[in-house]
Amino acid sequence: MPRLSDPLMIVTDLDGSLLDHHTYSWQPAQSWLDRLTAADIPVVICSSKTAAEIIPLQRALGISGMPFISENGAIVDGGSAGSVPPVVQQGKDYAGLCDTLQRLRSQYDAKFTGFADVTQKEVADWTGLSLHDALLAKQRQGSESIIWRDSPEKFTLFQHWLADEGLELVQGGRFWHVMNQGGGKGAALAWLLEHLSPPSSSRYLTVGLGDGPNDAPMLESTDYAVIIKGYSKTPIGLLRNDNENIFHSTHYGPQGWSEGLTHFITGD
Repeated sequence: MPRLSDPLMIVTDLDGSLLDHHTYSWQPAQSWLDRLTAADIPVVICSSKTAAEIIPLQRALGISGMPFISENGAIVDGGSAGSVPPVVQQGKDYAGLCDTLQRLRSQYDAKFTGFADVTQKEVADWTGLSLHDALLAKQRQGSESIIWRDSPEKFTLFQHWLADEGLELVQGGRFWHVMNQGGGKGAALAWLLEHLSPPSSSRYLTVGLGDGPNDAPMLESTDYAVIIKGYSKTPIGLLRNDNENIFHSTHYGPQGWSEGLTHFITGD
């Protein structure tokens, strides 16, 4: 089991994991956040949220300047970590994604609604976010969040149409996310770990925490994986077979987050 004195990196999803799915509170995890900060262990957010949402959250959580992964891996930000470039992005930018989606919607009469189609008030109604935070959620760079409003049959076709455009769908806790192929949380984390190493070791020992299907690629890439009890109808299925390094929490959200770290990390 890893120890607080090891070169650890905590890689965490936000909604439904470190943050409560309904209230967005992280208070049940505060004691662990304090312990990690005191031990100089980086907490890397790996979320579907935008950079505009994550940066103020980092300040509130007391982890400002840490690297983070936003929009399900579409964006990697090296924070203030030495030589890591501040932003890495490949493929279509947000404007290009929205143009492609609008063209596909018109061409095939597909029924779906994206963040670009609605006001911040509607995003707030969908998510339970404040109007201010909903505006931050609309400041997207490399992915679009959508609600599918058409048939299952057309949804299957929609995935093929996106693939022809070099795009793919990733399932989150509330929305489907359209992004460039090969982006994903796992690929983003692999890139970050390739460019970032701890001061006292050649590599970080990673603990990943997530609650939704979009977290699976990230949890496949970490040394230890915490699957937090979640609300998604689609369970997280991991291909890795090192079951002793996988923990399923009995609690939701930040309580399950803390439960997972307590299971894996010893205090010395």
